[in-house]
Amino acid sequence: MPSAASQPQLTVNEIFLSIQGESTWAGLRCIFVRLTACDLRCTYCDTAYAFTEGKRRPLDELLKETLAYDCPLVELTGGEPLLQPSALPFMTALCDAGRTVLLETSGAHDISKVDARVHRIMDLKTPGSGECARNLWSNIEHLTRRDELKFVIGSREDYEWSREQVRKFDLPRRVNAVLFSPVFGRIEPVEIVNWILADKLEVRFQLQLHKFIWDPQKRGV
Repeated sequence: MPSAASQPQLTVNEIFLSIQGESTWAGLRCIFVRLTACDLRCTYCDTAYAFTEGKRRPLDELLKETLAYDCPLVELTGGEPLLQPSALPFMTALCDAGRTVLLETSGAHDISKVDARVHRIMDLKTPGSGECARNLWSNIEHLTRRDELKFVIGSREDYEWSREQVRKFDLPRRVNAVLFSPVFGRIEPVEIVNWILADKLEVRFQLQLHKFIWDPQKRGV
């Protein structure tokens, strides 16, 4: 029998059951598997605790715990899940077990090897994030109608940049949803809504529901 140390492993920050707070899946029960580590340092990051905090877990143990929640929807988030190669077989195992799997990824890493059954929610970094130069533009060619593309907006500059990408790549025709999300506490949501209406953009405005249901700093929700 192989030892636990020799089995595929993931470094996990936390696992919890909550309500999905973003994307077209918002409002549904969801199991979140938050993985440790991120190579970006966005100015608005709200999960910096996941940069280093975490525990190595064998995939079979992690899969058993995740499935035990008996929840049909599972999201891998971070941190940046695609920094850990074992995230790929873990997502495949969840799909094989009949779960609907969401992947929250920054878009700075290749998404092409992710199981085709996974719904990829990719974040294109806006100028205000400080990480715009890290966007891996080749990822756009791999997006499908199963996927969603998110822009986190903190200023008019961010909005205009995002609008340019939506039009340049004809994103509403490429993905299931284009998501415009305000940086919590940095910009009034109504500003972005007014800009979307004025420009007649085919995008979905969203708020982070969990930050209104619970304290914005609360973990595990």
